Amino acid sequence: MAGTSKGEHRIGLLNGIAAYGMWGLVPLFWPLLKPAGAMEILAHRMVWSLVFVAVALVFVRRWAWAGELLRQPRRLALIAVAAAVITVNWGVYIWAVNSGHVVEASLGYFINPLMTIGLGVLLLKERLRPAQWAAVGVGFAAVVVLTVGYGRPPWISLCLAVSFATYGLVKKKVGLGGVESLAAETAIQFLPALAYLVWLSTRGDLTFATEGPAHATLLA
Repeated sequence: MAGTSKGEHRIGLLNGIAAYGMWGLVPLFWPLLKPAGAMEILAHRMVWSLVFVAVALVFVRRWAWAGELLRQPRRLALIAVAAAVITVNWGVYIWAVNSGHVVEASLGYFINPLMTIGLGVLLLKERLRPAQWAAVGVGFAAVVVLTVGYGRPPWISLCLAVSFATYGLVKKKVGLGGVESLAAETAIQFLPALAYLVWLSTRGDLTFATEGPAHATLLA
């Protein structure tokens, strides 16, 4: 049991490092999608996420959870909340990067772990060891230094941190697997996102259809 627990801890740590590492490289990608605006990029992310996750679910043949979720209004409502807050998070992040606010966006994801810890302690009644409190204190001090050095209230950072921490809390309450939860969230996002892309197309502003196949591939 001890070996299994240690192995799971190592895998979790590596997954966390990989996730934040890839997320940290995302600002290099968003500018490649110009002239698409932040809202079009966000809408494409919602639409194509559902397509790809649906293919994944077909491959692994996991569909029973969907019927169970539809019969549980409380969990379905939590999924809708998760979809809403991650939509805000994605949209602000994409806009911030493409508008030249990369540092403030990065600060948001530096603040986020502190927000997550705070929610865990206050709402989930989790307890930290003294060494963990010391680490939180160091992180908080670093945030204060960076914020003061930034020279103005980091509203973008706070929006990103609060929305992502809230998203994590809601996901924990829902209790669905990663792929299943993503499928449910993107299913809620899909129709509004698709309607927005159709509206852009009717106005002639949909870059997916006008900037060539390379641009369309990157958006997808």
